[in-house]
Amino acid sequence: MTIAKHGPIGIFDSGFGGLTIFREIKDTLPLYDYIYLGDNARVPYGTRPFEEVYDFTKECVFKLFELGCNLVILACNTASAKALRTIQQNDLPFGKKVLGVIRPTTEAIHHYTKTNEVGVLATQGTVLSESYKIEITKFHPEIKVHQHACPLWVPLVERYEITGANANEIVQKDIQHILGQSAQIDNLILACTHYPLLLPLIRQHTPPHVQVLSQGELIAKSLVDYFNRHPEVEEICSKNGRMQFLTTDNPLNFEEKAAIFFGEKVDAQYVSVS
Repeated sequence: MTIAKHGPIGIFDSGFGGLTIFREIKDTLPLYDYIYLGDNARVPYGTRPFEEVYDFTKECVFKLFELGCNLVILACNTASAKALRTIQQNDLPFGKKVLGVIRPTTEAIHHYTKTNEVGVLATQGTVLSESYKIEITKFHPEIKVHQHACPLWVPLVERYEITGANANEIVQKDIQHILGQSAQIDNLILACTHYPLLLPLIRQHTPPHVQVLSQGELIAKSLVDYFNRHPEVEEICSKNGRMQFLTTDNPLNFEEKAAIFFGEKVDAQYVSVS
C-alpha cells in the first residue's frame, strides 16, 4: 500500500459515540483534516465476539488507510479493547499508525486523582473486560479502581432522552452506586463515548469534590502530546481544516443523530468497507 505524503487523520467508531471524541480533537487541533467513519450498519460491537470485532475494525481501519489516512484513532472502547493490539502487532502497513482510547485515558489518570481511588462508569462489556482496571493497575498500581456498569445510559442517549424525570432517576441511582463503593473516590471516568451527552445530569448528582472526566478531552490532550513526541507522524497529517463523515449505513439517518453527538450539522456519505 502506497503511503500518502500527507493525509487526513482517520477517526473510527462502530457508531455515533466516537463523534464526542472527534469533537474534542477537532476543537483542540482545528487545522488538521479528518475523516470520520462510523460502522453503523454493524453496530453494536460490544456484544460481538473478539474475532468479529477484530475483523470489522480491521476492515474499517484499512478503508481509512485506502482513503489516505496515515494515522487512525479508534474512538471506540470495544475496538480499542478487542482489536487494537492485534492490529498494531500484526497488520499495520509500513508508515501507518493506529491509536486507541483506553491507554491515553488510563495513563493520564494519576494527574487528576489525589486520593488514588477512582471510579469507572462504563457499559457491561467494558466492565466485564476489566480493560480500564488492568491498564490503570499496570501504569499506576497505587490507584484503586472501582467499576460500575450503566446499561441504561446508552439507550437514554440513543433516544436523546438526556433530560427529564426518567433519565434523572437512572443517572442518580448509578452515581450513588459507584460512589457508594468508596468515600475516597475523587474522580469518575466516563468510559463510554455516549456518556458525555449526560454530563449535565451526571454533574448534578456528583459531589463538588469529585471530578468527572470524559474521554474526549483526555484523548485530545494525549494526541497533542503524541504529536510532540512523534513529529514524523504529525508532519504527514494534512492541514486544511477539512472534515469528511462516512457511514456504512444510510447517510440521512446518520446525519440526523450525528448532529446530536457532534454538536453541529454534518454531511455524510455512504461507504462500503467489506
